[in-house]
Amino acid sequence: MKIKEEKKKRQSVRNSKSEEVEEEQPSITEQNKLKQKQLPSHSDSDSDSDPDYGSPYVSDSEDFSEDGDFDGSLSDSEAEGSGSSGDEGVVDSDVDDGLHNDQENQSNSSESHQGVEESDSSEDEVAPRNTVGDVPLEWYKDEEHIGYDLNGKKIKKRTRKDKVESFLESADDAKNWLKVYDEYNDEEVEVTKKELKLINRLLKGKAPHSDFDPYAPYVDWFKWDDAKHPLSNAPEPKRRFIPSKWESKKVVKLVRAIRMGLIKRDKPKEEQQFYHLWGDDSSSTEKANHLSFIPAPKSKLPGHEESYNPSLEYIPTQEEINSYQLMFEEDRPKFIPRRYTSLRSIPAYDNAVKDVFERCLDLYLCPRVRKKRINIDPESLKPKLPSRRDLKPYPVTCYLEYKGHTDAVVSISIEASGQWLASGSLDGTVRIWEVETGRCLRVWEFEEPVKFVAWNPLREIPIVAVSVGQEVFILNTGLGDEEEQKKIKELLHFETPVAPDDSGDKVSVASWHQDDKHEGIRLRHFKTVSSVEWHRKGDYFSIVMPAGESRAVLIHQLSKKHTQRIPFKLRGLPVSSLFHPTKKIFFISTKKNVRAYDLQKQKLIKKLETGLREVSSISVHPGGDNIIVGSREGKLCWFDMDLSSKPYRILKCHPKDITNVAFHRSYPLFASCSDDCTAYVFHGMVYSDLNQNPLIVPLEILRGHTSSNGRGVMDCKFHPRQPWLFTAGADSVIKLYCH
Repeated sequence: MKIKEEKKKRQSVRNSKSEEVEEEQPSITEQNKLKQKQLPSHSDSDSDSDPDYGSPYVSDSEDFSEDGDFDGSLSDSEAEGSGSSGDEGVVDSDVDDGLHNDQENQSNSSESHQGVEESDSSEDEVAPRNTVGDVPLEWYKDEEHIGYDLNGKKIKKRTRKDKVESFLESADDAKNWLKVYDEYNDEEVEVTKKELKLINRLLKGKAPHSDFDPYAPYVDWFKWDDAKHPLSNAPEPKRRFIPSKWESKKVVKLVRAIRMGLIKRDKPKEEQQFYHLWGDDSSSTEKANHLSFIPAPKSKLPGHEESYNPSLEYIPTQEEINSYQLMFEEDRPKFIPRRYTSLRSIPAYDNAVKDVFERCLDLYLCPRVRKKRINIDPESLKPKLPSRRDLKPYPVTCYLEYKGHTDAVVSISIEASGQWLASGSLDGTVRIWEVETGRCLRVWEFEEPVKFVAWNPLREIPIVAVSVGQEVFILNTGLGDEEEQKKIKELLHFETPVAPDDSGDKVSVASWHQDDKHEGIRLRHFKTVSSVEWHRKGDYFSIVMPAGESRAVLIHQLSKKHTQRIPFKLRGLPVSSLFHPTKKIFFISTKKNVRAYDLQKQKLIKKLETGLREVSSISVHPGGDNIIVGSREGKLCWFDMDLSSKPYRILKCHPKDITNVAFHRSYPLFASCSDDCTAYVFHGMVYSDLNQNPLIVPLEILRGHTSSNGRGVMDCKFHPRQPWLFTAGADSVIKLYCH
C-alpha cells in the first residue's frame, strides 16, 4: 500500500511539472523570435546554414520534452526497480535542474531585452563592434575596414561626415554636446545623465559616487583585549622628561663609592718628558702616525783615524796630501789624521761649528716618509721585439764589390728591372755596371764632378739623368731592343733650344740643348744642381738647387721639353725633393722641416716638424703614408703622416752625419748610411690597420768601407726586387750586401 501511495505522489508531481513546462514553452519561442529579429542583416546567411544558430532554448526544450515525458515510457515495475536502485531520485533532480536553468535563462533574456529597450544607445542597431582587441588602429589607417567580426568578416568603417554637415547637425540637435566619437569602435556615444553627474563630480574634485563618504568614522579593527604592546604613535607624555629621583639616588651612591675608594678609575698615561736625543727612535710614539716612519740619520762614530795618536798606517804621506788637492771637493776626504804627543798639544777642531750645523740640517731636513723603491728588472723595460730570425731575409754580408772609380762615389741608382747599376763619382765619370757580374758596361766622362745620377723608373725607357755642376744631362744608355732605342732617340732629339716658361720672369732658370758629345740632352741652370728625382711615370723629373732662391726647385717635362718653377714659396733653402709613389703629392725638404704639396690643387697639405739641426735626405714609403728623414747630427726620424706632424720615432744610431736614407719597394726594409763608414738596416713594417703603429726593429750594421777625407758611406740604395743593399763609399768602391 505504501508503495502505491508513493507512486501516485510521484506521478502527480511529474504531471504538474510537465504542465508548467508546456505553459512556459510559448514564452521561450517568442523570445527566440524577437532575438532572431534583432540579429544583424549580414548574419542571415549564417543562420540559414546553421538551423540551430541563435535558438538554444528550442533545442533545450525539445530535449527536455523527450527526456521529461516519463508517463508513457516507464511502467510500474520499472518505476519500482528504479526507486529501489536510487535511479529515480537522479532523474527527478535532473529534471528539476533543467527546469530551474530554463527559468533562469528566460529571466536573464527578459532582463537583457528590457535593458536593450530602455537604453539610450543604439548598439544593437549598428554593425558588430570592433573585435580586434588591443591592436593599434594605426594599422587600419589606410584600410577601408576597422577590424573583423567573430566570423572573420571585415567590419567596414562608417563614412565620416564632413565639417559642414556636422556643424549643421549640431545646430539642429540640442544634445549634440553630449555626443562623443569613439574612434576605437567607430561610433558616436551619447553621455547619459548619470555619467554626466560623475564627470561633474570629478571636475569638482569630489568622489565619483555621491554615496561614498570620504570622512567616514574610523572603525578600529584591532582587538585591544589582553594586548601586550601598544600600536599607537601618540607623542611621549611629559612625565618622561622629568628627571627620575631614583636615578639621582643611584648617581649619589656611585659618587660616594668613588670618594671612599671603593671604585678605582684608570690612571691616565704619563707622557715622557725626557728622551734620548741620539738614541734609536724606532719605538717612539711618532710611529702611531699613518706615515711610514723613518728615524733621523745618525752621525758616524769616530774611528782610529780621529785618534790623537793613530797608527802609522793611517797617517797619509805628503804626496797623498798633495794629491788630495787635485781631487774634486766631493771626493776629497774631510779629515786628515795627525799624531800628537799629548792631549795638551791637540789644537781646536776647525770644522766643529760647520759639522754641528750640518748635523742640525740633517735632523731638520730628514725626510719623514720612506720612499719605497720599485725593484724592476731593466731588461723588462725594453720593448719586446721579434727575433731577427723571423724577420729574414735582409742584407747581412758583402757579396760583390764594384771597382773602377778613382775618387769617391757620390751617388748610385738601380735600373727598374734590377739588372743594371749606374754610379757617379767625383772623378767626373758615370759608369753603368751589370749587377750580377760586376762588369762595367759603359763610361761617360765629364769636365766637372758628378753630383747625382738617377735611372728613369720605366723599363721601356733606359735613360739616366746626371747632374754635373749647373747642368743636367739626359743620357741614352744604349740598352734595350731596336724599337726601344728608336723611341729613346726620338725622345732625346730636338733641333731648336727651348727656354722655360717663367711666367713673366726676365731671368731664365733653365734652357734645353742638344748634346751631341754624349748623345743626349743638356739642361743649363743658373745655379748648381744637387739632386734629380724622377716621377713614377717617367716623363717628369725635379731638380733642386740648394744655393739658389727659396723657389729654386724646378720640374721638367721630358716629352714636351718644358720647364716650370714650383708654384709654392718655401721658407728656407731646399735640400731635396720627392714625388709621391701613387698620388699627385710633391715633397720638399728644407733644413728644418718637410712640406707636402698637392700639385693639382697647388696648396700645402701638411708640414712635418723634424726638430733636427739640419735635414740631409728623405725617403718615402711605397705606401706613401710614412717618411724617414736623415739629419746631419746622426738622427733618423720616422714620420707617420696619418698620425701626427711630429716624429713617431727618433733613432739615434750614427755618431756622424747621415748621408742618405732609403726604403725598399717590396720588402719591409729601410736603411741609412753615414760618414762613420757604416750602413744600418732596419725592419719597418707598416700595417694596413690604421689603429696599429708601424713596427721598427734594428736588424744589422753593415761595415766594410774605409774613411777618406773624413767621409764614409756616401749613398745607399735597395735592389728593386731582391733584399739587397748597394752602398757607395768615399773609398771609390761600391759594395753589394746580400742575405
